[in-house]
Amino acid sequence: MFSIIIPTFNNIDYLKKCIESIKKNSTFHTHEIIPHVNDGSDGTLDFLKKNSFNYSHTKHNSGICTGMNMAAQKSNTNYLLYAHDDFYFCPKWDFILKKELDKIKHNKFYLSGTMVNNGQIDLDCGSDLKTFDEKKLLNEINNVNYYDFQGSTWAPHLIHKEIWNKVGGFSEEFFPGTGSDPDLNMKLWKHGVRIFKGINDFKVYHFGSIVTRKYKNHPTIKTESGSRGAKIFLLKWGISIYFFKKFILNSDTKYTGELKKPKKNINYFLQLFLCKLNFFYVKYIYNINNKHNLI
Repeated sequence: MFSIIIPTFNNIDYLKKCIESIKKNSTFHTHEIIPHVNDGSDGTLDFLKKNSFNYSHTKHNSGICTGMNMAAQKSNTNYLLYAHDDFYFCPKWDFILKKELDKIKHNKFYLSGTMVNNGQIDLDCGSDLKTFDEKKLLNEINNVNYYDFQGSTWAPHLIHKEIWNKVGGFSEEFFPGTGSDPDLNMKLWKHGVRIFKGINDFKVYHFGSIVTRKYKNHPTIKTESGSRGAKIFLLKWGISIYFFKKFILNSDTKYTGELKKPKKNINYFLQLFLCKLNFFYVKYIYNINNKHNLI
């Protein structure tokens, strides 16, 4: 049914737990799990080979975007589900997605889940595998809720493979990945996708960007709005990620159906003007002074 693409970078214990949760908590058992292995010298490669997984591999850390694109090429289903290796999939996740797909009946959609811990729902069942209380999570997960929300731009997300191929997948200039999700959403928007739905019942427990924490001082690993990726997005599309999420995707508001054209009020034009000023700064001052060539 779904091709679950999981980029991973020497994070074998979390990858194993993620895969275990998919197998344990799936309603259907026709999914394929396709990791992309960055490096893999921690035993990840050996584990995948031993268990006959279909996977892609780069000897270096190629980042999320390249990894996702490479692994997606190995997919044998019509649906690509992008997941982090530090996700734990909660029960019936696939049944919930299948029910949603049955209602949509076309392939122009972007469906995502709700993250528990380090996400929309605050339920602490541990910050790492050593402290993870799986029993608590499974006992309480149905009692904690968010709501179906508009304008999601993050994993786990499901896209039809035909649409993924038409927009070219992830844009690899957003290495290692920050800013790539809203960029993908912008490409989908330009392609006519108007369903950007976060599904409350499709829940994953998120340990919280375990790999990213290791490299928190790396210059490309910052908050989305202040990252190199945010500047690339601005130069590429002429607006900021903040503007795109707020005025076009209506992000994190309650889901009411397919998105319409944005409402162009005074605040819209003010924020658009600020985007243009920031665009000028990044393109003509930041790039020159810092000797960057962002795009």
